[in-house]
Amino acid sequence: MRSGRFGKIFLVAAFGLVFSASRPLRGEITLTVDRDAVRQTIHGFGASDAWRIQFIGKYWPLEAREALAELLFSREFDAAGNPKGIALSLWRFNIGAGSAEQGAESGISRPWFRAECFLGPDGLYDWTKQAGEQWFLEAARRRGVEHVLGFANSPPVFFTRNGLARSSGGRAANLKDECAEDFAGFLAEVGAHFRFDYLSPVNEPQWEWADAKQEGSPFSNAEDSRLVRALDRELRKRGSKSQIVFGEAGSIAYLGSNAGSRPDAGNQIEELFAAGGKHNLAGLPTLMNVVAAHSYWTVWPVGELIGRRRELREKMKEVVPGFDYWQSEYCVMEENGDVGGGPGRDLGIDTALYVARIIHFDLTIADASSWQWWTAVSDADYKDGLIYIDPIACGRETASEEEKAAFGRAHSGFAASKLLWALGNYSRFVRPGMRRLEIKRNDGATEEETAAGLMVSAYVDPATDKIVLVAENYSDKPEKLRIARTGFKNNESVRYRLYETSASADLAFKGKVAEEGEVPPRSIVTFAEE
Repeated sequence: MRSGRFGKIFLVAAFGLVFSASRPLRGEITLTVDRDAVRQTIHGFGASDAWRIQFIGKYWPLEAREALAELLFSREFDAAGNPKGIALSLWRFNIGAGSAEQGAESGISRPWFRAECFLGPDGLYDWTKQAGEQWFLEAARRRGVEHVLGFANSPPVFFTRNGLARSSGGRAANLKDECAEDFAGFLAEVGAHFRFDYLSPVNEPQWEWADAKQEGSPFSNAEDSRLVRALDRELRKRGSKSQIVFGEAGSIAYLGSNAGSRPDAGNQIEELFAAGGKHNLAGLPTLMNVVAAHSYWTVWPVGELIGRRRELREKMKEVVPGFDYWQSEYCVMEENGDVGGGPGRDLGIDTALYVARIIHFDLTIADASSWQWWTAVSDADYKDGLIYIDPIACGRETASEEEKAAFGRAHSGFAASKLLWALGNYSRFVRPGMRRLEIKRNDGATEEETAAGLMVSAYVDPATDKIVLVAENYSDKPEKLRIARTGFKNNESVRYRLYETSASADLAFKGKVAEEGEVPPRSIVTFAEE
């Protein structure tokens, strides 16, 4: 078991099996994994560096930075067989717009939420900017992270209408008409310099972004189309290897006809992704066949969580067959009856289970091929982090570099949440290129019924024909299961390594079983075939 308090991480080996392969289990659920019933190909699991990484990567002691990077990116195991980290396969890099250089005049009140810009108003690039983010980018790559995505919340401040990295209100993009090509060139240059696999030029374009909390800009579908086309031209002109990932809708509701207060920024699948759409982007050479959106405001109650994803799956099949769906950002925000809502840190199992259920249905109903958490590290009293740091702000705004460095040394403690390890039940073992397989249950449970009990998804590595199952038990009682297989090269003598996240375990190795087991109450268990 691993747990932590600020400033320390304790490692304790956990032993004792709660699974048995020596006798049949009464009342068990039989799960039949069908090798021929292939769904989506998994692209991976990710998280974002915004915004705390800028100070952590620049001012924290090397030992503390490396320890934090190990939790996020490591693929290694300790001597007891426990994963050292969750092995994220995608890292989201925030491409800043220059609010940090503006300081308090940016209108963004907290230094934490501002970001530097690589491009200056003189047209020259300074690649020493965003040093903290760059350190973690390289730390991720050293540990084998497969994909890096650069995302922009706002154009650079000298390209915006109001000279700020946030909107002054209204629905029009905070981008000068004559600067769309300049913004596209900036993104392409940054993408080339850092060898980004993907570029995401807009973020949640449905929101006005007029508050003083962070960088951001609204975009209508027409403005989105213009910018994405400009970026496509720029990437092709340069022969860039970066591809465009587009959408990042603030809610999956905006992918369909329900556009709420932003009809000019809704119905994105039909207007932007479909061939012949009003603002059609289909067929652009550098645009991935991916619809990206966020799971906010569509996860509670459970009927909404399931129903919205059924609607999305059918919409995708009908309008853009062959496109993948990426769930590209989520943290807990909405009020709900399970964990209360976004405010208030919860490093425990309740929030971990709540989010794991969302991951499960995003993967198994919406057929998401990529699932990405919002911010990897948080200092807030909010359910938005995988890892939490000391909640003291990073020094005075007027502090010198020496004072900030001293502050970083004094406040470089962190704590891993259960949510980190719950995500790891997926990210550590369900690797890029694996394919999700359908599961048949002998209990006939509906998706709504499984949401309060046992939820299971299965994945196969096409190179080895080995499978991984992720089982989440939302109930307060143990759930017994038997794994059956059909269509595999080897349907017998299969053994699985077990990794449990629960109130008493942090993705802990729990031994090996054959086809039978018991998933403890309020836990997530990964079965990884040997």
